[in-house]
Amino acid sequence: MEKQEYTITVYTENQIGLLNRIAIIFSRRKINVESLNTSPTEVDSVHRFTIVINETEDVVKKLCRQIEKQVEVLKAYYNTDNEIVWQELALYKVSTDAITEKVKVERLLREYGARVVAIRKDFTVFETTGQREETDGLVKVLEPYGLVEFVRSARVAIIKGSSRFHERLKEFEKKEPGEDVIENEFLDKNEEVFTM
Repeated sequence: MEKQEYTITVYTENQIGLLNRIAIIFSRRKINVESLNTSPTEVDSVHRFTIVINETEDVVKKLCRQIEKQVEVLKAYYNTDNEIVWQELALYKVSTDAITEKVKVERLLREYGARVVAIRKDFTVFETTGQREETDGLVKVLEPYGLVEFVRSARVAIIKGSSRFHERLKEFEKKEPGEDVIENEFLDKNEEVFTM
């Protein structure tokens, strides 16, 4: 089976130490994480981890099962790029002199949908969002004009077919906390991983 890029989406309760335990699952298997993002979801008590790796589907399935064994994890899904909508944010620092002297640079930035976020005497910072090929493309374009620095955020992704699970998240939010800890209480243990 061939390796490819997968995005793993993990829905969790917001607990201290969970990120470390999830990271250990990857490091024990010697799997490199390409991108990692954590953020709140539309449900106050639930957070989302978005993790990008290059692996085989069998390995990714096993990883998701292992991640779901963590008590605070509600569900873990894996998806290919065509099953999600995703973006990354990129910042580019360029010499202000290069921008003001060369009208061509300003035109190039407009072509890539970049906007100015900071202007200083010695440098200007631009921002753009897009997929990796787009943000990398602007790096190559700006290098000849004195690109000083470049940074890209982790992937932010939404699963195209995740409506069923989000309904269950809303149910989870309405439930009163109980004395007993019940792992993945509102999820069907035999539920298939979301695919389109």
